[in-house]
Amino acid sequence: MLRKLFERCAGISARRALPAFRRDVFRSDSDAVGPAEGREVVLFADTFNRIYERENLDAALRVLVEGGYRVHIPRPASGSRPLCCGRTYLSAGLVDNARAELDRLVATYAPFAARGVPIIGLEPSCLLTLRDELLSLRSDETAKAISAHALLFEEFLVHEAQAGRLKLPLGSIAGKVLLHGHCHQKSFGAFKPVEQLLRLIPDLNVEIVESSCCGMAGAFGYGAETYQASIEMAELSLLPAIRRADPATIVVADGTSCRHQIKDGTERPALHAARVLAMSLDRAKSVSTPAPSKESIHG
Repeated sequence: MLRKLFERCAGISARRALPAFRRDVFRSDSDAVGPAEGREVVLFADTFNRIYERENLDAALRVLVEGGYRVHIPRPASGSRPLCCGRTYLSAGLVDNARAELDRLVATYAPFAARGVPIIGLEPSCLLTLRDELLSLRSDETAKAISAHALLFEEFLVHEAQAGRLKLPLGSIAGKVLLHGHCHQKSFGAFKPVEQLLRLIPDLNVEIVESSCCGMAGAFGYGAETYQASIEMAELSLLPAIRRADPATIVVADGTSCRHQIKDGTERPALHAARVLAMSLDRAKSVSTPAPSKESIHG
């Protein structure tokens, strides 16, 4: 009933499930976590993961801290609402609103970029806004510095691994990952690092889905008039590949829209790569923790 009402009043297809609001949104009790002597990074808690899928940010934070990094989660100096990249405003053509959001973000991240601290994000469409649209709206040196230091989670960790600085105790995950790339990752050449990072996990078989856009494309997949086109795009290769996959296969997609489309189209969850790395950390801990002796069990 509510979906039909949304379709009539807001043009949102009644056939599309809406993201569920939750009370336990991602919040950090501290502006920085991790070892004080660790290499500094900034974690950009984007709106989508912060509100709807905080598990991804929790996993990324855990991976970075266990890797020995000092993770900053800075808040706006004004103490106002959390930071946003302005992507949704840009999608709706509200350029002035998007510029205002980016101005808040730039003011908050400027001190970190000035001293070369990487700015790490999880959602491709949000993080890559800092590498692209930000420079279309601002051409000052501060904006350029932030853009130059903006990296996706996988890009940063792969760079660290290649430099010999990545110290993560990754445990074996014997199984298979089916990996779908977000359009922004592909267009910015940022998809390969996802595969490279997942291949660092012992015994994990990584297979890439040969697909184009998942069809969701932000608000496009929600529209009553565009829903069917969205599904048809997903049915070209992505959804059939996931349906054919063994139930034990882990489906990985970094994009919020991609995960939503996969869930709606196949009833199978898709995970951000950060959560798969956290699983690998869990496996390493379970192997290194000795089983309790009979004496300890029976007293």
